[in-house]
Amino acid sequence: MRSYLLLALLFVSTLSCAQDKTPIAGDTEFQKEINAEYKDVTTSPLKDKDRKNFKGLDFFKFDSTFVVKATFKRTPEAEVFKMKTTTSRLPEYVKYGVVTFNLKGKTHQLNIYQNQGLIKKEEYKDYLFLPFLDNTNGEGSYGGGRYIDMRIPEGDTIDIDFNKAYNPYCAYNENYSCPIVPRENYVDLEVKAGVKAFGKH
Repeated sequence: MRSYLLLALLFVSTLSCAQDKTPIAGDTEFQKEINAEYKDVTTSPLKDKDRKNFKGLDFFKFDSTFVVKATFKRTPEAEVFKMKTTTSRLPEYVKYGVVTFNLKGKTHQLNIYQNQGLIKKEEYKDYLFLPFLDNTNGEGSYGGGRYIDMRIPEGDTIDIDFNKAYNPYCAYNENYSCPIVPRENYVDLEVKAGVKAFGKH
């Protein structure tokens, strides 16, 4: 899942220490999967001191209203650009398309991106990146926004599950270089779904 972001994010410290063998927490498969990843020394973005005592991330309660079917419109004329990150790194992305959906009685539109480095790898050639901001940022969720992993749809619709929204790795460790969510990718409501802000540590 998010493990392939290790190919796009810059990590400048070394992970160590044996894994904890306590049961994996989580109410959904996504929650169990991400908790297992963050607990694993080989894939975790957590600092050693946080991983040693890691019991599981905090999540908003699963809410099916945050699973939406969006219309998907390609933007084939979009040019490659360098996306700003939390460091000086500038990875190349392209605006692959635009998604439009209804949520909580409002119509929303977000850009969806494609990392030009990742698509060179066979296993990620259909990977799409949906970063977004919403009204929970800094008030329950990470202040810098969250990400959702997507795949290129076969038609002109695409399912978006905000319950699978997760934090940039920078939310856990400042040694990562993470894409900054574009301001235009703002959902004007509280998206109480997905991963919450990481506790003070």
